[in-house]
Amino acid sequence: MSNYMKVSFEDAPRVELHEKLGLTGAEISCNTLPAGSSVPFVHSHKQNEEVYYILSGSGKAVIDGKEVNLIQGDWVRISPKAKRQFFAAQDNPISYICIQVKENSLEGFTQTDAIIK
Repeated sequence: MSNYMKVSFEDAPRVELHEKLGLTGAEISCNTLPAGSSVPFVHSHKQNEEVYYILSGSGKAVIDGKEVNLIQGDWVRISPKAKRQFFAAQDNPISYICIQVKENSLEGFTQTDAIIK
């Protein structure tokens, strides 16, 4: 078994990388909403926080009833219990990456988790 996995995929409205990459600590999805469309449901999570990165386009998220405008380059972190829904702008699509991880599970990062050889 290799110590890495690499995948490529065609453009699709949503691609989940959990199974494709054999992820064990996170769920990552690549998403595109066409202009004027939205995720068709409001949702929250039991234990996973989400981090969103806006790759292109613009739109908004409604988080606990508050509208948050989104443009290319924005990062947004949302706690598990927050109710959320995403919308593309009326005149252009929005593409984003969503990283989902268990809240408060990070025990080490960057230099504290690295083993320099």
